[in-house]
Order: sequence, then structure tokens, then C-alpha cells
Amino acid sequence: MQTSSLTFTRLLENLKVSVSYAQLRGNMEWIRVDETPGFNRLYYIADGEGKVILNGISYEPKPGQLLIMPAGTRQTTNTSSENPYLRYICHFDAWIGEWPLFHASNRLYMKQAANPEMTISVFSELIEQFHHGGPFATMRTQAALLILLASCLEEEGEGTADFIKDFMQGTERDKLAAVLSYIDEHLGEELLIDRLAELVHLHPNYFIPYFKKHMGMTPMHYVQQKRLEEAKRLLSFSDCSVSEVADRIGLGLTHFSRHFKKVTGITPSAYRNHTR
Repeated sequence: MQTSSLTFTRLLENLKVSVSYAQLRGNMEWIRVDETPGFNRLYYIADGEGKVILNGISYEPKPGQLLIMPAGTRQTTNTSSENPYLRYICHFDAWIGEWPLFHASNRLYMKQAANPEMTISVFSELIEQFHHGGPFATMRTQAALLILLASCLEEEGEGTADFIKDFMQGTERDKLAAVLSYIDEHLGEELLIDRLAELVHLHPNYFIPYFKKHMGMTPMHYVQQKRLEEAKRLLSFSDCSVSEVADRIGLGLTHFSRHFKKVTGITPSAYRNHTR
């Protein structure tokens, strides 16, 4: 599970989200029968009673709960006529490369909000930004959605593990997991396209676009990014000399210093001084 979790963390760096609808509702308009939407639904239940049936499984969300109804699932919803749900609503899409974030999900994700006041505040901000717009509205809307998704999916114990397992299942994700794990384990060595391509049984000419499609960058760009992250970590939190840092990430000292300054604007030694 540790390898899958690490790979999933790497993949999340390429998560893209978009919001298509956001609103606060408190009436009887939540009666649907066997709908199969092409978008994900996120709700926060603030009050009321009702029922959700997703792919034939029945749930009764309670006030204070966040829930995600993945795209492509068969959904029936109902709410009490005497005590209808007061619900915060967001319709959204979420993709990691070519993969929908909830591509393999066939169940409802539901969690008691750890901080209801904060959840309402963030959801209210999402709704306000979605409707009123402005130069930074999209950025603020997406930021709010990401906070709410993390709040709903991030759990102690089996909850998070189950979601990661849902996402990582499938041949393509297993292939990519092997490549990312290999890169992490061999940052200090020469990493060749031919070797990475062998891991997924692809010709190098096909491997490069395959990797870019799923990760949003070429394999060598990804390797350079991971090496730079490791170098920053070593410079900030270890006593390794700059030369030792270069060696640990598989680069010659001159090449490392030149590349580091090109990307960050300062030398490795100056970076170390600024972070201590």
C-alpha cells in the first residue's frame, strides 16, 4: 500500500479540477430517480433528512456530512417533505492526466466534517466566487473545491486507503506506478529513457508521449523536477556538502550548480543559507 500511496501522491501533483455548478438549496428539489450524470457531485448536508441510493446501495446522509457522488454512478435521491435537506452543492470534474479522479468509483464517499464551521465557510466562498466572478474567481473556486475534496477523502485508517486503491486499480496505473517508483529509487543514478520504457514494455518513441499524457510533462522533465526537489530537501535539512548533494541526485557538481541556479535564480549555497 505504501508504494501505491507514494505513486498516488505523485499523480495528485497533476490534478486538474473545474466547477460547472454551485448553489445552496433548502427545498424539495432533490428528488431524482436513476440518474447517471457525467459529472461528479459534492454536497455538504447542513440540515434535514433524506436518502441517497447509489448503484443500488442505500445511504442516509446526516447533517454535518460531506459526500461525493462520482460521475457515471446510478443515483436516486430523496428528501423529507417535513424536514428537507439544506445542502451546499457543487458539480465538478476532476482529472489526473487522462484519468478521471473517480474513474473506478462505484460508491458514495461520505464523511463527517471535522470542522463544520470551516466547511460551511469554504463552501460558501466557492458558491460566491462561482456566481460573482472576477479576475481570480476561477482560482478561488478551484482552491475551495480542493480543500473540500481533501476534507472528504482524507481519513484515518481505511477510508483514504480505499480511495487510493480505487484509483490505482487498473493496468495503466500499475504500469505508471512501476516507473515512478523506479525513478524515486534511482535518482542518484543515470536514468535512461530506454530503461524506463522497458518497465512498461513500450518503445522509447511511444513511451515519451505515453508518460506526458498521464503526467503532464516528459519523463526527463519529471526526473529533473524530482532531482531538484531532493536537492532542495538535502540542502535544507542535511549537512551534506553541495558536492555530496550533486552526487546524491546523480549529477556532476558543475552541471548541478548551473541547473539549480537556472531554475531557482540562486546558487545551491545561497539557497541553503536562505533556508536555515
